[in-house]
Amino acid sequence: MTATALLLDPSSLEQTNAAIDYPRPDRLVTGNPQRLTHSLYEHPNMSCGIWQCEVGAWNIVFADNKQEFFQVIEGIVRLHDTENKSFVEISAGQAGIIPPSFVGTFEVVEAVKKYYVVVEA
Repeated sequence: MTATALLLDPSSLEQTNAAIDYPRPDRLVTGNPQRLTHSLYEHPNMSCGIWQCEVGAWNIVFADNKQEFFQVIEGIVRLHDTENKSFVEISAGQAGIIPPSFVGTFEVVEAVKKYYVVVEA
């Protein structure tokens, strides 16, 4: 089997089929934002692509074997940490990490588009 390098290009998203979903009602904090996931690469224990979301907020709970690195292309997000009663704000050009076992709120302050890499191992 031959391995092929990939280009993750936000300008070519119309060529991919986006999965559309919404936060679970029991996790909603504000709004009911539509989320589009353009999954561009899947491998055992890892996935990556481009994710878009409307303004809103919902609670998240990461498993102890799941973590995510992301870089914001457009917009602003806040990750509110329940345990530390604090948040980090990440905007276009900046990157963030959601560590294993993270419990908090994911808030989209301004419609967002981001690259993501999720590892579950």
